[in-house]
Amino acid sequence: MLPSNFSVTEILRYDAVIALLASFVTCLLLVCTKKWHGAFSMDSSTGVQKVHTSPTPRIGGIAIAIGVFAGFAASSHGIAAAEKRAILSAILLAGIPAFIFGLLEDVTKKVTVKIRLLATMASGILGWGITGTALTHLDLPGIDWLLGYTVISVLFTAFAVGGVANAINIIDGFNGLTAGTALIMLTAFGLIARQVGDLPLAFTCLLVAGSVAGFFLVNWPSGKIFLGDGGAYFLGFTLAWIAVLLPERNSAISPWTSLLICSYPITEVIFSIFRRRFWREGHPATQPDAVHLHTLANKRWARKLFPNATKTTQNGFTSPFLWGYALTSCAAAVYFYQSKPFTLISLLFCLALYISMYSKLAFFRWIPKK
Repeated sequence: MLPSNFSVTEILRYDAVIALLASFVTCLLLVCTKKWHGAFSMDSSTGVQKVHTSPTPRIGGIAIAIGVFAGFAASSHGIAAAEKRAILSAILLAGIPAFIFGLLEDVTKKVTVKIRLLATMASGILGWGITGTALTHLDLPGIDWLLGYTVISVLFTAFAVGGVANAINIIDGFNGLTAGTALIMLTAFGLIARQVGDLPLAFTCLLVAGSVAGFFLVNWPSGKIFLGDGGAYFLGFTLAWIAVLLPERNSAISPWTSLLICSYPITEVIFSIFRRRFWREGHPATQPDAVHLHTLANKRWARKLFPNATKTTQNGFTSPFLWGYALTSCAAAVYFYQSKPFTLISLLFCLALYISMYSKLAFFRWIPKK
């Protein structure tokens, strides 16, 4: 039992600590018992995108899901807490398709990208079915009129949720990269929600961040456990759903603010499709390759700055470069969330920064040739 004199804020923070501990302990248990489940849970060290040096459990998503559930179960009574529990219950229930099909890919390696995309979109539709919430405006004339129709609004929401969830999976390439980026994004969402007085959503972000932090402590920098597709898709859905809730629950916030917060993974997936379609002739857009921004950052920056470090250390030290990029867009979103023009300018700036960094890493020049 908690002390009766706990304030709502203290109890909600307590929930986040419970989420962190549950996630952390689960990760340790999964690592310590890998000899029992390793036959189906290990991620091999061979493959075009593989940079780790030994087989590693890739079912860390289980820990994050357990962490969120534990935090939800430990939630207290009260108006703010009750609304937070409603948000979390929707995330846990609607996230089931994304998590299950991702986890099936982790253990069978046979679930196609198309099926996983459809599963994450199904989670978006489930989220609407449970909460009645969908994207109803983008601050674009004509588009907003179309989104006034429920069918179009729900389908667009499902597409957006599926896109963000798959984008989070795309950047899951180095120790701590996805978890660290997610923590930065959750902080931005939480700070903005707190500034507009949406305490239930703000503390939802805090609780989810606690669960991600528990995984992060085992994943970075040594990579004792990986997020896996189950974790990436569940976490991606959660971030996407928070991105939907923030402007829909707070009309003063433009949906472009959510897009700015999510811009790093979204830019990565869009640019990857463009790169494979136009620069790598004959390379299918859905097939993995080793020329993502994070992969190039490892080759050009981490390995050169830490030439005598082990590959595992170089792996872990790659992520901070990309955290810095994610922090740029998220900090701009927190600062400019009340201004649509500055949010759009920041979005364009971050896109230009991505292209410049990629050009420097891939072609050794900051500005791409025409």
